[in-house]
Amino acid sequence: MKKIINQPENIIDDMLEGFLYAFGSDFYKDETENVIYKKSQEDKVQIIIGGGSGHEPLFLGFVGQGLADGAVIGNVFTAPPPQAILEASKELDTGKGVLYVYGNYSGDFLNFDMGAELADLDDIQNRTVAVCDDVASAPRSNKHDRRGIAGDIFVIKIAGAASEKGYELNKVAELAEKANENVFSIGVALSPGTIPGANQKTFELPEDEIEFGMGIHGEPGVERTKMKNAEDLTNKMLEKLFSEADLEENEEVCVLVNGLGSTTLLELMIINKHIHKAFEEKNIKIYDSDVNSYCTTQEMAGASISVLKLDDELKDLYNQRASSPYYYKKERS
Repeated sequence: MKKIINQPENIIDDMLEGFLYAFGSDFYKDETENVIYKKSQEDKVQIIIGGGSGHEPLFLGFVGQGLADGAVIGNVFTAPPPQAILEASKELDTGKGVLYVYGNYSGDFLNFDMGAELADLDDIQNRTVAVCDDVASAPRSNKHDRRGIAGDIFVIKIAGAASEKGYELNKVAELAEKANENVFSIGVALSPGTIPGANQKTFELPEDEIEFGMGIHGEPGVERTKMKNAEDLTNKMLEKLFSEADLEENEEVCVLVNGLGSTTLLELMIINKHIHKAFEEKNIKIYDSDVNSYCTTQEMAGASISVLKLDDELKDLYNQRASSPYYYKKERS
């Protein structure tokens, strides 16, 4: 598989070095671990995010104002090690504790849990929110078994805003979990991605078929169907989201249309068009919409739709300014 890399075993080091050449005036790397920190830290609850590489700009690109304070970076599709999570906690903690936010995968859950236990031994207060927004990966009755996909963005946004408001750790964790409970996502894959250094694709998919509900590591979806046009595909995805999120008339939501890697902005905007038309028909208000490729799977083709249900408390936090190398939201009143 063709990739613009050097030695496969050095890709994370090479990537982080390139990131610092681009953004080193605002960020720095841990001396021993693959962790990126903001240079300007505040005396507040610290938000630590992380996960495997291969999903860029998540997680690396979401360290910044109103977002995360540090990102712990694992190898491709591999959870970061507990020692790195501990080092990030020690580096960032100001005495007010840390909140870990990551996607709900077994490796991440295990390693962040071990990192949290190590932090406990160092008397660092900590809480965890494992994002579980992928409605295709488990039934509603087992929501907390669901995978975390692009809904991570909304949870990171809310957690970062709550932290910057000066809330104490339990309150920040409570609000981040509230966002987690109210975000719902569904994705579809049109073609597979590849892992740097591997000799085969992550999965096989015929040219005229799509995988509905595909995970961001190539996990199987819930249905394989023939390719559909943009309107039919969007409506199929929304049908699942409407039923899972119990969206009602006059509700307000934020929507993210997320590209999985090789899907063009042209295609994502067409999906966004059909989303808005469908929400208008159901008299559900889209308070804000975002169209970008934030949570990717290398060059996988496809897209996901994420919906965050709002109330006054979540809307206030969402309205706070956020800025990082790959994400920006201006303050709204």
